[in-house]
Amino acid sequence: MSGYQAEEKTYRGVNGAADRARKGGSYALLLVGAATFLLPFAWMLSTSLKTPDEIYAYPIKWIPKHPQWHTYADLFADGSFLRYILNTILITVLGVTFSLVGSSFAAYAFARLRFPGRDAMFFVMLATIMVPAWATVIPSYVMFGLLGWLDTYLPILVPALFATPFNTFLLRQFFLSIPRELEDAAKVDGAGTLRCFVTIVLPLAKPALIIVALFAFLFYWNEFLGPLIYLSSQDKFPISLGIMNFAGEKSQDFASMMAAATVAMAPCVVLFFIAQRWFVQGVVITGVKG
Repeated sequence: MSGYQAEEKTYRGVNGAADRARKGGSYALLLVGAATFLLPFAWMLSTSLKTPDEIYAYPIKWIPKHPQWHTYADLFADGSFLRYILNTILITVLGVTFSLVGSSFAAYAFARLRFPGRDAMFFVMLATIMVPAWATVIPSYVMFGLLGWLDTYLPILVPALFATPFNTFLLRQFFLSIPRELEDAAKVDGAGTLRCFVTIVLPLAKPALIIVALFAFLFYWNEFLGPLIYLSSQDKFPISLGIMNFAGEKSQDFASMMAAATVAMAPCVVLFFIAQRWFVQGVVITGVKG
């Protein structure tokens, strides 16, 4: 072995050790970060299964000696909690459907149709993302009150039909990546704009539509501000407001409150693990084409 080869082997060995050390440090840092974020959720789940004595015990006991699974059974036996869940499912299903319909039509118009002021309208729509929700609470409340929509789900759901800015932006970016030639060929065969949109663009945009549906699901399942402002009848409350009621009615029953919070969070956690690759792809799609 020549001196050059020996020197190169030594250099590679040193570099390999440095890379392994760097990766090991990165993984260790990620594990610490993950544990920090997971700790509150672990405490919530643990508390939901504890007896009152174990909840107030010091030092903290993370693993209950006798898990109180009946806390969850009692929770679902409560008719009001089941009603909160059903209301949340209704709001979420309708919200996701309206978001897909409204945002896909608006995104297609911004991506394919040519009309005066299109780019300016798109810019104004994107600018509304920077407007905090609290800034429009009072005018929105007055407007929906004049329409007679208070204490209904309409103020929460109907705005989705008029396209949410982020979802519209995400779908537009994906639509721009679809070759126009596919639609031009269909138009030669006599297909109109609507038919091209429904039969060509939407099937090809399935990944983006799935991402929009996931984001909309998370938004409507966890929606709190809208129901808090517009709903006054408890029998119409979603689970987010239901947990707030639980905190008031069962202020000393920490196990029940933590069980309710765990049930409310479970669908989001399960959905994330099932569809996490789509969440990552959603970030990628926003930069497909400008």
